This record gives sequence, structure tokens and C-alpha cells, in this order.
Amino acid sequence: MVQWEIPRPPTSVSALVDLGVDLGVPTAACLAGTGLTEAALREGGTEVTARQEQSVVGNLLAATDGRDLLGLEVGSRFHLTSFGFWGFALLSSPTLGGALDVALQFLDLTYAWSHFELRRIGDEVQLVLDAPDVPEPLRRFAIERDLAVIATLQRELFADQILAQRLVLAFPPADPERYEQILGITPKFAGDETVLAVDAALLDLPMPQANAHTQALAQEQCRELLERSSARTGVAGRVRDLLLARPVDPPTAERVARELMMSSRTLRERLAAERTSYRELLDEIRERLAEEMVVAGLTVAQAAERLGYQEVSSFSQAFRRWKGMGPRAYRTALLGPD
Repeated sequence: MVQWEIPRPPTSVSALVDLGVDLGVPTAACLAGTGLTEAALREGGTEVTARQEQSVVGNLLAATDGRDLLGLEVGSRFHLTSFGFWGFALLSSPTLGGALDVALQFLDLTYAWSHFELRRIGDEVQLVLDAPDVPEPLRRFAIERDLAVIATLQRELFADQILAQRLVLAFPPADPERYEQILGITPKFAGDETVLAVDAALLDLPMPQANAHTQALAQEQCRELLERSSARTGVAGRVRDLLLARPVDPPTAERVARELMMSSRTLRERLAAERTSYRELLDEIRERLAEEMVVAGLTVAQAAERLGYQEVSSFSQAFRRWKGMGPRAYRTALLGPD
């Protein structure tokens, strides 16, 4: 099921807005009714929900008169780096089969709206896509976007090789040349289901940048991110949202209590009932943002400043406590030497 209300980075919404601008649709029109602004999308720490993203898709389709293949166009704008640790986990997997297993295990860390089923029939491995949680008018968009993302990631992982040998779409015919350009394969239309098939022998294909240490680290981070996402409910989730909104100057526990219209004592008791505390949540948010900033290439000084640390050394000490190594060593362990 799509987790429509769980907050996540605005990467997908930003890609939709950028496409809209390229097509002559003003940003304000793309974001109408979402409560989001262009400035918010550019700010670090901003999060959106899949429900808001759904509204942006609806706005974009309406503004372009239901433009055909819009999903393909926006899906081709995603890259491995768009997916953070999920992308690193794929990149460092030992084989294509291992990468597929990781991709499906941590699918909730992506922006996909499709449901994926992996099955093996004879000499073929089939990836079956449908989108039962998506409203009918947006279903084709959702599946075509996810197919375009798969094609783009495949090219980045395997130096522009096209591994898919067959594609069947459960939709009426559309421009086959555009599919060929974006997906690298011409589909058959009006099938019973949407199926992307590859030769089963390719599951043992070595990944070009396989690295056991990096994969273990990336998968550990993926598991932690999933746990955090599942905890984005209750009072703890609301506190996290308030802290994420002001990472440089986070509100005090007393200010948070006032924002949530409860006493400081009640806040402590409610958080304790959820097995956490204000201090633990603040530390968690800082750790998470620090990871993202270091992996994104910010200097240690830049990351420290954005998280409100007065001294770079204090940030480095906190990072070492979180990860068991300093920020530079962490980045090198995950990405390799610069």
C-alpha cells in the first residue's frame, strides 16, 4: 500500500514542478491546493506527503489537458542520487538479482506508487506492476513514471545497457517511439497486465560497482529509515515535524509543548509512553540530517552551520557518536575516495 500521509523529501514534487515549468505551467499552478510553496521546496528539511504529490500530478495533468506520457517524462528525471541510501544499496549490490531483492525490500523508501510483484516463469523473470491504491485517472501516470525510473536507473547502473527483453502494458496504445526513446524498448499495448521481463540468467549479472562493505552500510541505513518512517505517527511524529521545520534553531521542549497545546509534563509523559523523549527526537533529527548533508557533499563546516552547531568540532564529535566515525570517514566508507 502507498503510505500517502508519511512525510518524505520533496524530490518527486520538485521534479514535477520543474517539468511543469518546462511545459509552461507556472509553479503556483502546479502547487495549487497543496499548501506548498516554491521557497519551501528549495529549503533543506522540507518534507511532503504522497497525498500532496498526488495533488501536484492532478494539477499538472489538468494544466496540460491530460498530456500523454507525462509519467514517462517525469520518471526520466530521476537518478540513483535521487533516492539516497536506497540508491547506494542498489549500486553496491553483488548481482542484479541482489539489487532487485534490495529494491523491493526497501521500496517504501522510494517515490513509487506502483505495487511490484517479482515472479519467475521459465527462462524469464517478470516484474509485474499495478497501482491499486492510485485513483484511476492517475494510474497510467503512476505506472509509466515507475517504468521510466526503472529504465533510467538501469542505464546508470549498467552504462546505458538495456536489459529488458519484453514489455507489455495494460493500457491503450500510445506513441511507441516515445516509449522506445525513454524505456529503450517498444511495448505491446492492451495486455492483461503490465509486465517488464528480463532473461532469468541476468539475475547473476555482476553489478559494476559491487562493494560488500558499502552495501552493508547502505542497507543498515535503509532499515533505520524505514523504522523512522513507521514511527512518524502519534505525538512523536508531530514533534519530529516541528523539529524538522527549524533544524538550525530547533524549538525547545517547552515551545514544542505549547505548539501542541499541552503542558511540558504532558508532553514528557506522552513521549515516554511512545518510548522516546524530546532529547532523543532532537538527536535523531540531527543525525538524520547530518547523514544526508554529508552524503550530498556538503563540507563538515557547512553541515555544522546548517544544523546550528556553533563549533565544527562539536558537530564532528556528535557525528562520531552517531556513526562510530567522523563525517569525512563516513562519506569515504559509503562513496569511496573523492
